[in-house]
Amino acid sequence: MIPILIGKDAGREKILRQRTLGDAVSPALLARIEETFGEALTPEQAVARIIADVRARGDAALRDWTRTLDRVDAQTIVVSQAEIDAAYAETPRAVREALELAAARIRAFHEKHKPISWLEWDDEASLGQKFTPLARVGIYVPGGTAPLPSSLLMAAIPAQVAGVREIVVASPPRIAPAILAAAKITGVSRVYAMGGAQSIAALAFGTESVARVDKIFGAGGLFTTIAKRQVFGVVGIDGLYGPTETLLVADDSANPAWCAADLLAQAEHDELATSILITTSRELADAVAQNLQSQISNLSRREIIAKSLASQGALIVVENLDEALELANAFAPEHLCLLVRDPFNWVGKVENAGGVFIGEWTNEALGDYIIGPSHVMPTAGTARFASPLNVNDFVKITSVFSISPRAARELGEPAALLAEVEGLTAHAAAIRRRTNDQ
Repeated sequence: MIPILIGKDAGREKILRQRTLGDAVSPALLARIEETFGEALTPEQAVARIIADVRARGDAALRDWTRTLDRVDAQTIVVSQAEIDAAYAETPRAVREALELAAARIRAFHEKHKPISWLEWDDEASLGQKFTPLARVGIYVPGGTAPLPSSLLMAAIPAQVAGVREIVVASPPRIAPAILAAAKITGVSRVYAMGGAQSIAALAFGTESVARVDKIFGAGGLFTTIAKRQVFGVVGIDGLYGPTETLLVADDSANPAWCAADLLAQAEHDELATSILITTSRELADAVAQNLQSQISNLSRREIIAKSLASQGALIVVENLDEALELANAFAPEHLCLLVRDPFNWVGKVENAGGVFIGEWTNEALGDYIIGPSHVMPTAGTARFASPLNVNDFVKITSVFSISPRAARELGEPAALLAEVEGLTAHAAAIRRRTNDQ
């Protein structure tokens, strides 16, 4: 079901296969696109058509694409407060309480790193930074067979902590009651029943019912991700998220049943999800493989899990933990779990990861819901340069400048010389005029 690879070189070959959006394009998807559009198109071309149509026709295009792609005849795009209240009441009390607990923990974590404007001054200069919350943001929450109310909490709450005035949520029609319950708990400004590329276009350009936003957040399917890429520049985006991934680093002290459970939890997201174990123990790898076989039979999404593990998963055996961390850093996983003796001693070796889960009790699935940090994290190797979603993503920075006449005179001539080196004589003249006019 899942391959066992021996040695660092075999592991490197497996994990460094290029991970791009294009990997998710199957012949079946291309056939569906041709059936929908009446001609052969790439996903990028199909998304561009949808965006252009929504930009030109607004709500009418939104309704048409919702009917075509989601098979829903939507008369209204805005979810009413009455519908949200009814969904909240319909959600079991235990689920509501779990959402409330998660929301409280997420808020407490993000409150600890709110950015603070600063200004330093003396007689010669005043310099600083002004942090301003974004005015309006849009959060995309996937629907489908695994609706994710946790994703709404993980994006909306950092936005609220940052001080964003208006937070709107978009999710495909037939929104799960738990997602609407999460919307009520967070008190977001508005919920739209719209999904896919058409929802991203509406958020980016606005329609009669949807006010355009300043930045779009959240993960989605291939069309949603491509749409975010295509509207970037018109609006900001938080990132481009590929299939989710977990990498476990374990030694012979790790519990094989727990390792297997963590790999299975990741694999159930979708067939392209990546679940990898790198271990110093062949015995552990064999035991994990056996546990995967025994545990999968009881899981509701076992067919998805089996395909994910066979195509994307691996159990890699290396010589030592230094090799394991070397491979982990090369892969730059969304989630990196340290299931080793004295795990805190190895945190310093981690260079590239969206999140580090330290010790066997800190399993990634728990982090997905309730520990506190946002579970929106960089994927597809982008942890080499990107960060998890945080409060800073919801603010913009304005630099503040003020200098005295004396400082202007002292700095003016060096600045004017630099302007002349760049061939910008008007810059140099503007700088020198203040000195010359004194």
